[in-house]
Amino acid sequence: MEQELAIEAKYQALCGRLDEATLRLWAATEARSLGRGGVTLVAKATGLSRTTIHAGLSELNAPVSAGEQGVQLRARAAGGGRKKLIDKDASLLSDVDALVEPTTRGDPMSPLRWTCKSTYRLAEELRQQGHTVSQRSLCDLLSLAGFSLQSTRKTREGGQHEDRDAQFGHIARTVAEYQAAGDPVISVDTKKKELIGDFRNGGKEWQPKGQPEEVRVHDFIDRELGKVAPYGVYDVTTNTGWVSVGIDHDTAEFAVESIRRWWREMGQVTYPNVRRLLITADGGGSNGYRVRLWRRELQKLADELRLTVQVCHLPPGTSKWNKIEHRMFCHITANWRGRPLVSRQVVVNLIGNTTTETGLRIQAAIDENAYTSGIKVSDDELASLAIERDAFHGEWNYRLIPRNNDK
Repeated sequence: MEQELAIEAKYQALCGRLDEATLRLWAATEARSLGRGGVTLVAKATGLSRTTIHAGLSELNAPVSAGEQGVQLRARAAGGGRKKLIDKDASLLSDVDALVEPTTRGDPMSPLRWTCKSTYRLAEELRQQGHTVSQRSLCDLLSLAGFSLQSTRKTREGGQHEDRDAQFGHIARTVAEYQAAGDPVISVDTKKKELIGDFRNGGKEWQPKGQPEEVRVHDFIDRELGKVAPYGVYDVTTNTGWVSVGIDHDTAEFAVESIRRWWREMGQVTYPNVRRLLITADGGGSNGYRVRLWRRELQKLADELRLTVQVCHLPPGTSKWNKIEHRMFCHITANWRGRPLVSRQVVVNLIGNTTTETGLRIQAAIDENAYTSGIKVSDDELASLAIERDAFHGEWNYRLIPRNNDK
């Protein structure tokens, strides 16, 4: 009785830690050490069948070849264990494929086309077709069929202009020529408008556990605080930027005023003796190539600073390729993630404290000016501009020459 209890205690300690093959060999070793009646005693103490213990004895008695030294024994004989679902059900994988992609490989009228294709719904539909499959097994089948959970990806840029690549090449050559000469190159754009107040802001920020910052349920604009429109100017060469936080309309006047402030606060210190400035901008918005007010205000800037202001617009539908988008704006968004923008000064502080390991530095200030929307520029005003257009897409590539220039 004592031997049986001792063997049972050993078994309870080892059964959860050994695989089937190793446990079978241990039981056979115990039975052989007990001599006559050992198999019966071990089987009674452990609950293993006598057949299993005799199989272990046969494995112990079999000679081990040199090639098998140190090789782990199989837990089961070759071909043993549960058969895979796709081996037992030949049409299962093709039916899974047809359900997930009903418009190309299955029934275009499948009801799952218009519902969330969760693994629970897919498994239920397969069971209705006569298959035996669980939600967990379906996850493995989807992976085997080459599917994975994916979100939508913004890659389609709309109608692609035939000279899209040529314009990018033109911009690259112009930027390189300016940088080689030590002249400033800036990328400009307006960041999306932001609600000011205790509103939810996307992303997560570290907070004491169970104490999230509370914000409003509804994103109705606060009439007193309103919105802000950050307009950015990014210096491509020095990896620095300026952001004017506008509180009124996002107009071409506001855009050019932001460039003017960048020059006064940062540009003229970095480039004291230059005679020209290159601006890269997208083709729409307040700095669009069709906006007459944008060109008129740039002419005023050129006259005031006595600089030739050259502009290269990105082709239509490619605004996200603008340097400022992925070198400055994305880092600003990451810096204020999960924080409600409760005041204009908070916006300025969060923008101004945005840095990166590559050395990005940004200055920011509130622009409290009021800008009238809907200003019309007459044909006569447009004709008075000292504008020179490039031979290649002059509507995208042009320069404003300072008027009454003594040079």
